[in-house]
Amino acid sequence: MKNKKIIALISNDFEDLELWYPVLRLREEGVTVHVVGEIANKKYIGKYGVPCVSDLAYTDINPDDYDGILVPGGWAPDAIRRFPVVLEMIRNLDKRKRVIGQICHAGWVLISAGILKGKNVTSTPGIKDDMTNAGAIWHDTPSIIDGHIVSSRRPPDLPEYMIDYIKVLKAQD
Repeated sequence: MKNKKIIALISNDFEDLELWYPVLRLREEGVTVHVVGEIANKKYIGKYGVPCVSDLAYTDINPDDYDGILVPGGWAPDAIRRFPVVLEMIRNLDKRKRVIGQICHAGWVLISAGILKGKNVTSTPGIKDDMTNAGAIWHDTPSIIDGHIVSSRRPPDLPEYMIDYIKVLKAQD
């Protein structure tokens, strides 16, 4: 996994565990993870006050150079999905069948990218209607894999989510 590269999106009010747990788990596996926000080298603050400094800006990224993406939950997805460059990133990775991970409210970003029609997903129950209105098939389960899309509900489900995410990432060519 040392040759794998993943984008972890960030904006203020990210769910602290939903960003940091996946980033640290992937780094433990030897994966290069770049934290990517609107502005490079900016300190973003999570919902519970945990900071994270972005490595790169959204516009610095060529998604063709990456094997997947992580979208954290919290309130950050509502801000992240407003950037056309991020939605193009998601569409690029989807078209190339690279692993896309979303947890909690992160489904909003995938909805805005228009990639969920007919996909089996989960999320926080609070956006279940948004997910189904986007054409997704919603399940109340800790983590679910549909092809290259891995989704999860909330922080207590992080262990199952990362087992599934890593399994999909390892299976990619």
